[in-house]
Amino acid sequence: MELHLLDSFGLVVDGRPIDLPHPAQRLLALLALKRHPLLRTYAAGMLWLDTSDDRAAANLRSVLWRLRSRGLPLVEGHNGTVELAGAVRVDVWEADAVAHRWLTGTETDADCDTASAALDGELLPDWYDDWVQDERERFRQLRLHALESMADRLAGAGRWGDAVLAALAALATDPLRESAHRAVIKVHLAEGNVAEAIRQLRRCERLMIEEVGVPPSTTLQELVSAGSR
Repeated sequence: MELHLLDSFGLVVDGRPIDLPHPAQRLLALLALKRHPLLRTYAAGMLWLDTSDDRAAANLRSVLWRLRSRGLPLVEGHNGTVELAGAVRVDVWEADAVAHRWLTGTETDADCDTASAALDGELLPDWYDDWVQDERERFRQLRLHALESMADRLAGAGRWGDAVLAALAALATDPLRESAHRAVIKVHLAEGNVAEAIRQLRRCERLMIEEVGVPPSTTLQELVSAGSR
């Protein structure tokens, strides 16, 4: 059983996509993002904020019954709690693990082979619940830092193409992030492409002035100046 939360919600069981009503999707997403058993009262309250406690509890019972009636052992319950079944794989959990390996310098050969492709995707971009938005920002920051670390390590290994793609992925996620521009510039300089580094610096300067009214820090200019000597 595979639960997909990156880019859009998806559930695959035995290789077959499964359509679920939105209340069931929200329950599975909540359990996946919280990652630990939740009191049923808490889960119901989070998912049905605008209803009474009794109505929210009834809604939760209905969702759980519908999942069981379809033969989908996705949720386990014990002593008034609910949690995602241990057999369910969650794509954002796997992406988190990849990101932490790049941040801690414990990336594997497989991580290097997949490079930035393993960290593609935004967490449920069209969902607006507060608990989703908080987790989306957490994942976004983790992904950005991991991509920048990835770019640096891949460049150090001479894998220029993968390195620049990782840096550009960070930049696409947040075009105003100076450290992402720095990551792109560092890859270009490491590869000996001084002109590309200067062009990236100028793009960063124009963007920062147009969007926030201030130029980037002098460290970018110093980086390019040092690398072009």
